[in-house]
This record gives sequence, structure tokens and C-alpha cells, in this order.
Amino acid sequence: MSDQYSFSQHQTQDGVILPQVLNRCPPGTKAHVLCVGYLQADAGFFLRGGNTSTYSNPDGPSKHERRDLVMYVVLIDHPSEGLILYETGCGYDYPNVWPSAVHDVFHRSKYLPEHELDTAIAKVGYNIKDVKMVIIGHLHLDHAGGLDKFKGTDVPIWVHKEELLSGFYSVATGADAGVYLPTYMTTDYNWKTFDERTTDLAQGLTLHHLPGHTAGLCGLQINLINSGTYIFVSDHGHVKENIWQGVPQGWLARDHQAWFNSNQRLLRMEKTMGAKIIPGHDEDIATPLFGKVLT
Repeated sequence: MSDQYSFSQHQTQDGVILPQVLNRCPPGTKAHVLCVGYLQADAGFFLRGGNTSTYSNPDGPSKHERRDLVMYVVLIDHPSEGLILYETGCGYDYPNVWPSAVHDVFHRSKYLPEHELDTAIAKVGYNIKDVKMVIIGHLHLDHAGGLDKFKGTDVPIWVHKEELLSGFYSVATGADAGVYLPTYMTTDYNWKTFDERTTDLAQGLTLHHLPGHTAGLCGLQINLINSGTYIFVSDHGHVKENIWQGVPQGWLARDHQAWFNSNQRLLRMEKTMGAKIIPGHDEDIATPLFGKVLT
């Protein structure tokens, strides 16, 4: 029995049918999870206490853990709304536009021509110029760096109101220097915002405000007829340990209490909806989705 069948079946049995699941994508909807490269970083950035020293081991681990962090986007072919893109990756000019210190910490460890956003989209049979809507989980540079493809167009860029305010404020004041870039935090985009805790953008597509890593981070819930419900959570959880093992985010954390509350809510949604949660950078969880068509 496949995983897709298993949690789709779970949603139709045992009283699990909820309004959040009944709002399914229309027949013919297809979703593709596309790899757009890899970053590598010290585990301390995304796992609290990673590589730390202790009283009994004051020198810390003999070799610091570093981990490849996959970057992905989600492309949705929606029968009534057209082509929808969730997040954009780091962008082609990543090494040039990112601050050198940030690039050194989050090194682009693997980036092939096939990882370029428009190339990845073309590989599954679509053209980036046909994208009708972009949704950004949060505006950090490894998730919004590819927005340059939509600069000066009328394509709506959906983001939570708090996230847009945080991004512009950070660029203007240096409050969170290095993680939001002035290259895309401009008025050259067709910004669209929402400020509800939960909002439906289209049939079968729901955004959930999950503050903590950033003030306005939002996850995308997709209710597919055959494949079941997926929740792509951006960097609410960088890796699986953040969400299911109770290991808080490391140096990348912002508001821990808000993050904890969001994680508890997310785990409740996973249980009641029979949903599949996809962290923002976990290679083990994201990789099996590459090359599949979710319907």
C-alpha cells in the first residue's frame, strides 16, 4: 500500500473528514515538488544545541555536524486558477547578491543548471511565464531569491501582511540584516497580503499563518483528490527534528514561544487531517517527492 493511498484513505475513514479536508482541489489538479538546489550549513543554525560544548565535553564534538539543506518549490497546475508557484528558491545570482558572510555560512553546496527555477519548471512541461500566482511562505533570501523572475510583472505575489512588513522594515533599518534582500524587497512587485490566521486562496489551497521562525511565515495546505493532504511549511521546520522530535530551531530561531505554539497547532492538523507535513529543507523527506506528480 502506497503512502499516498494510506493517508488519502485515512481522510475518508474514522471520522477524519473535516471542512479543511473537504475543500479539495478540483479534478485535474497536479502538483510538482521541484528541487532548486542545495545549501550546506552548521547544524547549530537549525538544531538548538547542535555542535555545542558541555561541561563533560568542553571541546564539543570532534567533528562538527554540517548538513545539506535541500531547496524546493511547489508548482501547482490548478484547473480554475492556472499555474501557481509556492516559493522561488535562492535565485540564479545567489553568490553575487547574497552578503559574502551569509554565503560563507550558508554555502550553495550543489547547484546545477537543472536547479535554475525556470529550467526546473520547464522540465515538468511548463513555462515560468505562464505562472499566474506566486505564494511565498516567508521572505528570507533562500525562499524568495527567485522573485526576480517576476519583477515588473502583474503576477500577484501573495505573502502574509506581517511578513511583508518585516521584510521591508528589516531592509530599511538593518534589524535582521542579511536574511532579507533589497533586490526583491521593492515596490516593483504586485504584492498581495492577507492577515488572517487561515485563508483559502483557491479551491483546495489553504494558507496557515505559522509565526515563530519569522513573524509572518505561512504554510501551504494542498488537498488533493488522490494523493491526500500535504502541508508545506517553509522554514517553520527546517528539518524533521524540529517538528516531530521537539528539537527547537537553532541560531535561526526568532520567537521561540510563537514557534512552539505554531508547532503544536501543526501537529494537531497533521493528526486530525491525516496530512503529510513537508519541512522546508529536509533532504530525506523532500527527495522522494521529486519527479512525482501529485494528483
